[in-house]
Amino acid sequence: MDKKLRNRTLLFLIVAGVLAFILIRVSGRQPVAKISAMQPVRENIISSITSNGKVEPVSPYVIRAQSDTFVERLHVNEGQNVKKGQLLLELNVKEAAAQLAQAKSRLLRAEDELQTAKAGGHADESARISGDLTKALADRDRLQQNHESLERLLAQGAATKDELASNDLALTKMQSEVSRLTAAKQEFGRQAGLESSRGALSVEQAKSDVAALEDKVRQGRICAKSDGTVYAMPIKSGDFVKTGDLLLEMADLREVRVLVFVDEPEMGGLEVGLPVKITWDALPNRAWAGKTEMIPKQVVARGSRSVGEMLCSVQNEKLELLPNTNVNVRINSKERLNVVAVARGAVESEAGQKFVFLVRESVGKSTLEKRLIQVGIADATNYEVISGLKEGDVVALPGDVDLKDGMNVRVINMETSNMKGG
Repeated sequence: MDKKLRNRTLLFLIVAGVLAFILIRVSGRQPVAKISAMQPVRENIISSITSNGKVEPVSPYVIRAQSDTFVERLHVNEGQNVKKGQLLLELNVKEAAAQLAQAKSRLLRAEDELQTAKAGGHADESARISGDLTKALADRDRLQQNHESLERLLAQGAATKDELASNDLALTKMQSEVSRLTAAKQEFGRQAGLESSRGALSVEQAKSDVAALEDKVRQGRICAKSDGTVYAMPIKSGDFVKTGDLLLEMADLREVRVLVFVDEPEMGGLEVGLPVKITWDALPNRAWAGKTEMIPKQVVARGSRSVGEMLCSVQNEKLELLPNTNVNVRINSKERLNVVAVARGAVESEAGQKFVFLVRESVGKSTLEKRLIQVGIADATNYEVISGLKEGDVVALPGDVDLKDGMNVRVINMETSNMKGG
């Protein structure tokens, strides 16, 4: 019996030892983490900049009041398409029309006075002065001849000294009259010249007044200078407007531009001629194509943002984009075709380097390997892989478990490329 008991005890100890060994081995194993993974694939990657912007007309035609007046009548409505020469609105210019009639009357008088001055002054006054001077010259010549005759007769004793003295006194007076009338005629000519100059100035001033008032009267009827769309008209009939007040804004809206506000860190990728996509929340199913035209030259503050203001041209054939509306903008700055791509969510950064956790398969188990990679451009979901990964590799995706180098894992879900997120 003792021998049998010893054998049973020995067998029990051997079984217990084996069970203890198995338990020790099992308790020493690492737990296996369940993860999702993906494989890098070849895709087209477009790096884009998204921002917001405001629609502007390319060549706006802005009409402002040129004087204080009333709006007489509106002939178009806001949003209406108009043709070149079409009457848009009328202003009250009755006062200007009355002033124009008076200015034209002043112009006629000034022109008459100028013609008179150019002709040498008033004809009757000129004729009178010329006639008096002619008569005085004739009388002076006659008295001079008498003087010479009396001197000869006095020498012959046929005339007296008193007769000669009386004639000489009359001759002296007539010579003075000739001098006075000659000076009067010269002064009359000088005055006529001055009147001609003043008359010319008066005519020019009157013409200027007439032209200004004619322009003011014409401004009472405001017509379109070209085909376009009236997109702003903050007035109505009967309104009083002051000089400089906005009356109407219109433009050809088939081609507009968008002022885009690009955040400072993204300005380095901007170039002229990049493709642009415009969307508007008011028309969610529509998109407009354009291109960059003028890149920012400086950074300005816009609320809490530091932005560069860039202009983009946009085709707007259906006239759906309206000036001053806020739109969404996507600028495609770089493009890579058929490159190896990895989900952004699978890529981590450390000390300025990018890395992923590669799933390594070995006999009976899978482990993670920390792999440094070099990336290129990125879009919303993917990085371009320049080196470190190839097609067919399996890359772990982040989940509930913190991924670590050397970790045992089991892939329970292999995501496709269109399911990746970052």
